[in-house]
Amino acid sequence: MALSVGIVGLPNVGKSTLFNALTASKVEAANYPFATINPNKGIVRVMDKRVKFLSDAFVPEKTIYATIEFNDIAGLVRGANKGEGLGNQFLAHIRECDVILEVVRCFSDSDIIHVEDGVDASRDIAIINLELILKDLDSLYKRRGKVETKARVNKEKEAMFEMEILNKLIPALENEIPARLVEGLNNIEKDFIKVNYGLLTFKPVIYVANISDSEYLTYKENKEYQKVEVIATQEKAEVVAISEAIKAEIISLSAAEQELYFAELGIDQSGLNKVVEVAYKTLGLSSFFTVGKDEVRAWNFKNGMTAPQCAGVIHSDFERGFIRADVYHYADFVQYRDENKIKEAGKMRSEGKDYVMEDGDIVFFKFNVRK
Repeated sequence: MALSVGIVGLPNVGKSTLFNALTASKVEAANYPFATINPNKGIVRVMDKRVKFLSDAFVPEKTIYATIEFNDIAGLVRGANKGEGLGNQFLAHIRECDVILEVVRCFSDSDIIHVEDGVDASRDIAIINLELILKDLDSLYKRRGKVETKARVNKEKEAMFEMEILNKLIPALENEIPARLVEGLNNIEKDFIKVNYGLLTFKPVIYVANISDSEYLTYKENKEYQKVEVIATQEKAEVVAISEAIKAEIISLSAAEQELYFAELGIDQSGLNKVVEVAYKTLGLSSFFTVGKDEVRAWNFKNGMTAPQCAGVIHSDFERGFIRADVYHYADFVQYRDENKIKEAGKMRSEGKDYVMEDGDIVFFKFNVRK
């Protein structure tokens, strides 16, 4: 599924370093603003331990993990909504993403320039939020100008419905409340906003606190991290602490060597893996699996999708000609370790078109497409 995460932040907060580590790329990470001009795209594997377990059991010719697309977007500065710096490009590229991953600098280093002449996580977050809000307000003011007369004078039903939405959004944004936090919107209105407005502040946000390597083990004591955590809690957003200085050191190591390195540091999981997991969760994604001697593979699907829709993730013909799906759960395989035993235990089910897929389902789709 073509779902993407946009990595954003002020210049020199560590966006490109994070992107390099996530994708094992070598994007320029220069010590000056706007080293990244065009968004760099990279596909990142979701290192799901279930995939490895299934692969070890079936010993397939190929093992394929689920993936997410990450985009490294040019740094934002004050006035971006008016085109300052690379503002227009930056904001256009954010609009194309499904989730915003906001990197916030939480370390001091006199050798690395800070565009605001000093580290202050809450100020930096406020700058980015305000620029996105101002851009959204500009769009909504223009939209209001087009529908207000139709609603007030002509009493057009669609325009009146839209004005109700605009009258909730605009005052909130004018009070610097992002669209995603506006209260009183029902699901129909939220769907309308998502489809018709493309608001930057309506997109979910994940905060990534970039900590120095010397403070990473005790990052919760870092005052700048604490500022990020307070904001994330208020917004009901996720926050992940990483140390890009550490990742820059180990990017060339193998997965096994990285695990050993983190074990020596006393870290149970790479910050990068946490970033990917949180992004997956925030996108509303889950995984189902197809297994066999030829291939073990994890597939992304949006929570709430039915069996035919998930079949369509593999191939449109699978959805078009869907008959049924033979399904059992990953937990069943862990318990019985054999598909025949799963069948004997009555754990394998034949599901029809109305079945809503669950995270961890192992499935074999049956379909027939007539020419």
